[in-house]
Amino acid sequence: MTTNATTPATGTAPAAPGAANRLRGGELRRMVAELLTQQPRNAGLTAGAAARLLNRSSGAVLNALKTLVARGEAAYMGQPSRAYRANASTPTAAAAAVIGTRTTEPATATAATPPAPVTPKRAPGPKKPTAPALVTAPVRRPGGQMYHPRKLAGSSDVTVLRRLRQNQIPSLLYGPPGTGKTSLVEAAFGDAVTLPGDSDTTVDDIVGGYVPTPGGTYEFAHGPLVTAMREGRAFFIDDFTLIPAPVLAVVYPVMDGRGHITIKTNNWERVDAAPGFYVVGGHNPGVHGAVLSPALASRFRVKIQVTTDYDLAARIGVDPKAVRVAKNLAARQTKGEIGWAPQMRELLAFKDTAAALDTITAAGNLIAAAPEEDQDIVADVVRNIFGAHVTPLAVGEQF
Repeated sequence: MTTNATTPATGTAPAAPGAANRLRGGELRRMVAELLTQQPRNAGLTAGAAARLLNRSSGAVLNALKTLVARGEAAYMGQPSRAYRANASTPTAAAAAVIGTRTTEPATATAATPPAPVTPKRAPGPKKPTAPALVTAPVRRPGGQMYHPRKLAGSSDVTVLRRLRQNQIPSLLYGPPGTGKTSLVEAAFGDAVTLPGDSDTTVDDIVGGYVPTPGGTYEFAHGPLVTAMREGRAFFIDDFTLIPAPVLAVVYPVMDGRGHITIKTNNWERVDAAPGFYVVGGHNPGVHGAVLSPALASRFRVKIQVTTDYDLAARIGVDPKAVRVAKNLAARQTKGEIGWAPQMRELLAFKDTAAALDTITAAGNLIAAAPEEDQDIVADVVRNIFGAHVTPLAVGEQF
């Protein structure tokens, strides 16, 4: 009689009963980690499903999964799925060397020949992680847009952020709205969890809170900070300085070396940060209500100014006249003559509008983008460069 055995996704031959089928110490955990890495992004496996794929005991596989979670090398998805999925550290666990061996052959001892003395080997120290490679080519962001790296600290901005993450040095990106802070974070960290901050942000928005269930009860739903911590992902708080200081205090423990938070509203639950977790913030200094307090500033150990690269805007196809307008207004803004100048966001909007409609319409839209108090100056500059007939978009009379 012939039986069909499921071949494991790892390529390992199916297990069969008997001593010869015993795995070396740590091998099952490595196999389980490898299996998790082969699943689609954010897809999970239950212990039973993993056991069937590996043709192993479900109890042994469950223990391996729990060990991976305890070591920060996998994530538990909770109820109702009871599934597990890979995180940023799972590929390392999947590639880890097996830590011990078990033999099925009995040792033979000879009484007449004493064993040779063994010189104990010094345990190897922790392997220093390889520094992230220099990134200068365009990087595709999660939404599909391309980010063009810029020079920073003798390297590129994408590379610098990745190195700061590797060394657990929280960083703050600051500059006017529209200069590309979010784009840079998304290019540097494809796994980033983003929290848009504002004056109404609460602690529940960050760590989670109780939500109603279909059964009429309430259960605790964890927030984006907990997701990033447990899965070892980057946590980007945009407009960090608009969030009230007492609310922001919940993030401080994972920025100053403690590596965990306590959720008081969920029975004082402790959440530990998995390897790879990293905090990066965005700050718009000129925005009303944005306050960079000394307590917050001291926790961001590196601060990086992000400005608009007008030469880059020209290289990626923005009309040279629009770039001239932006440079002119930026110079006036520096002198204090005006409070606003087009940044990369407005220049990209100009490019898209010109492609969809026409250049003059896009120029008029630049005037409309300016704050009301600056529109007269902006209109003068735009009309001097594009022509006196440029006006903001406005619906006219009926056809």
